[in-house]
Amino acid sequence: MKQIYRILILLCFAHSLSAQSIRKNYQEMTNYEKTALVNAFYELRNGPDLFNDLAVFHSQYFNFDNTIDPTRLDLHFNLPDEAEREIFLAWHRRQMFEMEQAVQNINPKISLAFWNTTNDQALNSALWDENFMGSFNTNWDLRRRLGHDGPLPTPSEVSVLYGISNFFQFSNEFERRNVHRGAHVWTGGAMPTPLSPRDPIFYFHHVYADFIWYNWEEIHHNSAYITTSMLRYDGTYVFNGQTLPLVNPNDITDTRSLGVFYGSDGLAKLNNYIVSNTYRPEEIFYYQYRIEVGNNFIIPEGANCRIESVNEIKLLPGFVADSGSKFVASIDVATTQQRPQNKVRAKNPYNYDENINTAIIWEEDNKDDTPIIIDSYPNPFSDKITIKLNKNTNCTVAVYNMMGGVIREEAFHNTNTIIINKLYGLSPGFYVISVVDADGKILLAKRVIKM
Repeated sequence: MKQIYRILILLCFAHSLSAQSIRKNYQEMTNYEKTALVNAFYELRNGPDLFNDLAVFHSQYFNFDNTIDPTRLDLHFNLPDEAEREIFLAWHRRQMFEMEQAVQNINPKISLAFWNTTNDQALNSALWDENFMGSFNTNWDLRRRLGHDGPLPTPSEVSVLYGISNFFQFSNEFERRNVHRGAHVWTGGAMPTPLSPRDPIFYFHHVYADFIWYNWEEIHHNSAYITTSMLRYDGTYVFNGQTLPLVNPNDITDTRSLGVFYGSDGLAKLNNYIVSNTYRPEEIFYYQYRIEVGNNFIIPEGANCRIESVNEIKLLPGFVADSGSKFVASIDVATTQQRPQNKVRAKNPYNYDENINTAIIWEEDNKDDTPIIIDSYPNPFSDKITIKLNKNTNCTVAVYNMMGGVIREEAFHNTNTIIINKLYGLSPGFYVISVVDADGKILLAKRVIKM
């Protein structure tokens, strides 16, 4: 018999707006979640059109020839030559968050989901059902061509990505190759063009891309950027009368910084997170299957959080709900099989934009990407960092703080061993080390910790 776990501690509500999300494979969504998400997508096209705004922005800043104007920033294909401009994974993570927040403004119980393109490749997949993603093709005039220009990626191609230990090499391979490219070209229509965010499936695909980055970071723990702000999320862009915040990509390399967790294979683990109610007056974490909450999941005084599952919730050691917080854990029986009524799904084709006819050129980098870094250690460090190379080289090494300021810069000539000494004076915390060869190519960019 299903049980309802409910803990109510002093009813004290936060008055600020809070990120919350358990993202999952769309195949693990309830009928309620699927219909509610589709309804929200349709509603977002009415009034201020976030789909169109994100698509136009993505198109306008997609990719420039930076040899013509090196000051003009863009979103794609900046590696391996321009690591100081690279924001591909972090920008799309923040884009997914912006869309998810808009969806949750309509229905706080739902979240974005992902399409696992390595094992869900059928033309008659439930993904394309007319009650799910299928209706958008006709109603929004997306002109998909499912399967005509594949292929979709294989599980082994994802495994290859997980085996790359250098973050920038991982990001470069991810962006250019089939794990990212495959869904764009296989879907067709808007997807293989700079206007790809017109298609709701773009968000299912890029949530999966974000899930892959999340898994990679759990393995390697060294995602780090040189730039400290991003296009659109630079503190100047206004949408629907609100200025979007300044976002440092280094601040969102952990999805928990955005209140985002991933559930997969019937399990969602919520840990190392402090409920803040930054974006919403109640943080709701919803998952159809087992939710485990513990290991420093903290609900402080004045915070408000709800954990809801259709099947099971387990509170583990390390879970803390402080006095003066509000916490509810419950089994959802009301919406288990419920499918809310479909809202009117009127035709709403996009206005013509010439970029809908511009196919993305999936640039090959045409560089020798043979890894030159053998190892860098120790991490954490106390007074020095040693970097071993597999051949003698001329290079410049820089140490940056997390604000992007240069702490130390030193040139090395014809050596395969780099030692950065006298770092004992640095304050404890996070730093980024960068190794650049004589041609200006980034060989290493790695986050390190000063003890």
